[in-house]
Amino acid sequence: MSRERALLIIMIVAVCTLITRLIPFVLFGGKRKVPLAVSYLGQILPPAIMATLVVYCLKGANLFSASHGIPEFASAAVTALLHIWKRNVLLSIAAGTLCYMFLVQSVF
Repeated sequence: MSRERALLIIMIVAVCTLITRLIPFVLFGGKRKVPLAVSYLGQILPPAIMATLVVYCLKGANLFSASHGIPEFASAAVTALLHIWKRNVLLSIAAGTLCYMFLVQSVF
């Protein structure tokens, strides 16, 4: 891929990202009332997306392998418990990732 083509792709992706980030402010900015459907989706989607991500992350855990899925489930538990305790997304994700990498590289 040429340098110009790569730069063009990066610019297009940047513009598309900017547009999708600006749309809510254009549609619902100022004193306009947010529709009930959008408010409902704003409340229900984050937990639904997190549940989907947990299922996606744990779907590859093989309970019949040597580790029996212990690194995956232990790391998910560390992530969840740390997030419940500290309410810090970055800290809980980093700790869960470090826990998983430690268990996979050193223990199992």
